[in-house]
Amino acid sequence: MTVQDLLIAAQWTFLSYFVLLNCGYIMLNVVSIFGMRDYFRARSVDSLPKIYSDYELPISILVPAYNEAATIVASVRALLQLRYPQFEIIVINDGSTDETLDILIREFSLVAFPEVYRKRIETQQVNTIYVSTRHPNIRVIDKRNGGKADSLNAGINCARFPLFCGVDADSVLEPDSLYKVLQPFLDDPTMVACGGTVRIANGCKVRDGFVEKVGLAKSTLGVIQTIEYLRAFLFGRLGWSPLNALLIISGAFGVFRKEVVVSVGGYRTDTVGEDMELVVRIHRKMREQRRKYRIAFVPDPICWTEAPESLRVLGSQRRRWQRGLAESLTLNISLLFNRRGGAVGWLAFPFMFVFEFLGPLLEVSGYLFIGIAFWNGWVSYEAFVAFLLCAICLGMVLSTSALFLEEISFHMYPGFGNTLRLFGAAIIENFGYRQLVAIWRLMGLLQWLMGGKAKWGDMQRSAAWSQDAKS
Repeated sequence: MTVQDLLIAAQWTFLSYFVLLNCGYIMLNVVSIFGMRDYFRARSVDSLPKIYSDYELPISILVPAYNEAATIVASVRALLQLRYPQFEIIVINDGSTDETLDILIREFSLVAFPEVYRKRIETQQVNTIYVSTRHPNIRVIDKRNGGKADSLNAGINCARFPLFCGVDADSVLEPDSLYKVLQPFLDDPTMVACGGTVRIANGCKVRDGFVEKVGLAKSTLGVIQTIEYLRAFLFGRLGWSPLNALLIISGAFGVFRKEVVVSVGGYRTDTVGEDMELVVRIHRKMREQRRKYRIAFVPDPICWTEAPESLRVLGSQRRRWQRGLAESLTLNISLLFNRRGGAVGWLAFPFMFVFEFLGPLLEVSGYLFIGIAFWNGWVSYEAFVAFLLCAICLGMVLSTSALFLEEISFHMYPGFGNTLRLFGAAIIENFGYRQLVAIWRLMGLLQWLMGGKAKWGDMQRSAAWSQDAKS
């Protein structure tokens, strides 16, 4: 094989990769459009006056907290105002070194309570369990530091209800989010997990734990991430859900059937992507045991969270996400092409493995190859343009279609100015930003391959969108 043959083979390899990648996402987009249509039809019936009540399943809300003294009271007060018949709030103080526990004790009149519970999942030592004398549905677990996954496991051990919802201490739920995200459990008794949409709070105005006004971040970086989230949730996860092949439920907002999670061993504490790993493991275990189950995504219930607005923090986040993805897939590799794998083993898992796990390596290599080859005259002008059309222009189509789906469905960002900013972000993100994210993801993949110690890093949230943080 000559050098020219190798160059041609490389051209076709990278070109085919980008074509298949974007075609796959376009297919998910098509599925999402029909899924959104069916969802709104069902919701129109649900909006009719109810002739029954109290059929909703009770739920435990788990709130892991580490050094959240500035926001934890506002977060718990907001959860207390959720519109849902029966729920309990369990805050897990994960060995905080600030005043998180003291503030909770003072604000909610907590007293130590010698509660007996079944330790079905191993966790770090629980020091004390507190109950509120003013709010009977609030409990606080004080434990040794063990990380978010360990805190969630401790919360599961103490949870009294059959369903649990893990939320971040600094996230904001819409008042009716619980009702909407739990609806699939009422519709289908085989439902074991369901996730909702996570949106970016940067630019919004939040008071007393509720979003008073929806807005966009002032920074271009924040607006670009808004487009990313729309693309990931509205047709990424919504596209896989009808096939029962959803591999990710965001750790910021997801509901699980407690007994199923306990049966598969709870959250792993040795990964940085414990939320995705749990979902993939549930798929694998259920398929191996030939149990009927469903894992769904609902686009309407919303959780608002802060996105990083500095490149340093954003890069750390994306490297961590890539490492979590690698851990989740490799720890459950037996699901790949498993004869009982169904759509998740034969479609979703291979797609994630090729285009998300190996994707950063192929994308960065593709950009470097085509750039160097064109500069040195190794590839034709036509081949160079074809590559750019596949890698960049199709990326624009995906982002703008996600924006279109948002506008015809929820229209959360009203006003021509907001629409124009979102459209501009959907275009400019393809010129530098997505390439930079691919580099960060490649770095995360290499760190995982070299066996470096997993670190969460410092999110450095500003909470500039929260009026509670300012008061």
